[in-house]
Amino acid sequence: MSDFGDESAFEDTFFTVSGTSEGLYKDRSSKFFYFSFPVKNEEEIKNHLAELRKKYYDARHHCFAWVLGKDGDQFRANDDGEPNHSAGDPILGQIRSNNLTNILIVVVRYFGGTKLGMSGLIQAYRTSAALAIEENEIVEERVKTSVSIHFPYPVMNDVMKLIKTHELEIVSQEMTLDCKMELEFRKGLEELIVTSLDEIEGLELMLR
Repeated sequence: MSDFGDESAFEDTFFTVSGTSEGLYKDRSSKFFYFSFPVKNEEEIKNHLAELRKKYYDARHHCFAWVLGKDGDQFRANDDGEPNHSAGDPILGQIRSNNLTNILIVVVRYFGGTKLGMSGLIQAYRTSAALAIEENEIVEERVKTSVSIHFPYPVMNDVMKLIKTHELEIVSQEMTLDCKMELEFRKGLEELIVTSLDEIEGLELMLR
């Protein structure tokens, strides 16, 4: 059987969180406000961080970690003034241990007057990050790609049959004598979809 007939053969899925979670963890009078967000790019990450810094402007530390990309190859951990590797790395460690990507976790700390020590800080930030994940929902997502197609109206039936067969999403369409569409689909189907589209007479395509 061809790999094209077995969608489970495609390694184009990843795990992330479905929405936003937030809560409070306390340790010896220090308060740790934790947050987790699904993110797709660094611009979204910057926006979330800016909003939290504005809301919790008087907090001593805004520590965070994020991971992007299907393979989690883009990432960053920030201690924001805490001792090196006492905050950002424990947060990142929880993201890694849950095999998540496209996620940002921020822990905002208000110092309570009692020093926690290196091990105490690591434990507090690790626990806060774990709670942020636990109180969210982990979901499986697919890496997607898109293609723009331009074709004569007479082959519309062939195009719609392909769309229906492979459950492609029509992002936009313009129907005249010459039709235009933007289609989105899982990355693992790219070779099959492009090959099938190429077989439709008069159709032109451009991958996004």
